[in-house]
Amino acid sequence: MAEDLKDLHTQQPEELRFGSCLLHRGPDQMAGLFSKQAAVYAAARPVYPKDLFTKLAALTAHHCLAWDVGTGNGQAAIGVAEHYDSVLATDVSEEQLLHAVPHPKVWYLHIPNATPGEDLVMTLGGERSVDLITVAEAVHWFGLPAFYDIARRVLRRPGRVIAVWGYNYRISPVEDMMTRFFNTTLPYWDTRARYCMNGYKDLPFPFDDIGLGREGEPVSLDVDHEMSFEGLIGMLHSLSAVTMAKQQGVDLLGECMVKELEEEWGGASLVRKVTFKAFLLAGTPRDDD
Repeated sequence: MAEDLKDLHTQQPEELRFGSCLLHRGPDQMAGLFSKQAAVYAAARPVYPKDLFTKLAALTAHHCLAWDVGTGNGQAAIGVAEHYDSVLATDVSEEQLLHAVPHPKVWYLHIPNATPGEDLVMTLGGERSVDLITVAEAVHWFGLPAFYDIARRVLRRPGRVIAVWGYNYRISPVEDMMTRFFNTTLPYWDTRARYCMNGYKDLPFPFDDIGLGREGEPVSLDVDHEMSFEGLIGMLHSLSAVTMAKQQGVDLLGECMVKELEEEWGGASLVRKVTFKAFLLAGTPRDDD
């Protein structure tokens, strides 16, 4: 499949139908569809460090095809694309994919939640077709046994790697402020979010150690970012717990809370250099998988 995509890249199509699925590049003209809220959130999300993708690429024997799962707006996918011929970037949310960052080697694909595993394997090119799997800030939402089974099937020997990472309220130097706000959100989090809140320390990760974290022992990853106060509020508004609370008639980001956050931030016009204290697990399927 990677070679097919490589050939098609020279034709520069805006869309590609692969089997029963429609892939698209996320052309620049789609930017007009962005809502102000989505644009602010995209700006607030941290850009993952380039050396992360360099390290992951050095661990895979081949660099033909990578799969970025739960891609969102594609921020991890475009980092992966610097090292691989093609990247399939998938998400269950069509709305998120409308906000995807264009890149000539990244193909964005909507995968509905109900997609059968066999269909997904075929969409990815069949068994033993993928060199690297990445999941940024999303794996805790997955049905882990089913996802890990798919990962084992599509990763090809030798040098096959799966890497998952995330971040939570630990954002320096405003961690105290973020902790106080997150305490107000606790009643509204889905139980699956506890993996992220705990820094993936209790996330099941049944893969062999390759030197970048292992089950129960994620490695730390500092992600530096320049953030405006508007970007911070946009990011907080996007949290699933904030959305859930609002559906229940509770506004966690009401006027008083926003004012309190603004004062602690240092003013609405201040742009701060912050560091997301992220966490990473990477591994390879066991020899008998």
